[in-house]
Amino acid sequence: MRQTSFYFSLLFLPAPQRRAIIAVFDFCRAVDDSVDLEPEPARAEAALARWRNEVAHLFEGGAVETVEGQRLQPFVASCNLPRDQFDALIDGVAMDIAPRCYASFADVEAYCHRVASSVGLICGAIFGSRNPEVDAYARDLGVALQLTNILRDVAVDFRRGRCYLPAEDFQRFDCTKRDIEAEVARAGQGIRSKRVRAVLEHQAARARLFFSRAARALPRQDASRFVAAEIMHAIYWDLLCRIEAAGCDVFSSVIRVPRAAQARIALRTWWRVTARHDG
Repeated sequence: MRQTSFYFSLLFLPAPQRRAIIAVFDFCRAVDDSVDLEPEPARAEAALARWRNEVAHLFEGGAVETVEGQRLQPFVASCNLPRDQFDALIDGVAMDIAPRCYASFADVEAYCHRVASSVGLICGAIFGSRNPEVDAYARDLGVALQLTNILRDVAVDFRRGRCYLPAEDFQRFDCTKRDIEAEVARAGQGIRSKRVRAVLEHQAARARLFFSRAARALPRQDASRFVAAEIMHAIYWDLLCRIEAAGCDVFSSVIRVPRAAQARIALRTWWRVTARHDG
């Protein structure tokens, strides 16, 4: 999902912006992989420490050591990339090193800001954002995308010992992690627990709220600048709709948007944004 939706979102960008965005995404993916692909916490922490040093070298001067850092380096000054968002990203990825319990949605939202909204704010600099309202758009869209990812990957994450659903939601719907565990164990049989379904539907409603907030926040005059982000918005919105149409059964399979559908959504979104801007 990430690779293809990312690919289609780039098709309509000018080449210089495309190269900058790819460099940012490759750097961020490498940071994320340093934890996701490393089962040993101590080694993951050491890897993130190296990435923190790499960010310092990129912005303060010094030897940039990684291929991803070297590819990103030309765009740091030319695009005025925000260092604080790279630091925020690493802070967010660090939250995945050890399993944790998120007590409230506020905690989950803070995580989403670090691992997703940060990337949107970095990309905003590349797109030439000059409107403070665009920052609100990037933050809310980042949360919407990450909440949709979280919902899609509930079963996958649970098997890895991770759960991004806040404890307050479990309490609200009289649900427990044992209920989630039972749904994971009988994957393919549909959701049997009404409590589990209620928790997941609540998560979907939150994602819808942030998609709506992002749509309202993006100023019309800036829409064409952010056509790539709007394509991601549209593809992930379609993903959320598919999850809801499946009754939030994210246990039977990982729900995705087919590649052909992504292509259609990308073209339709480009046309809508371009026509609105031209009009």
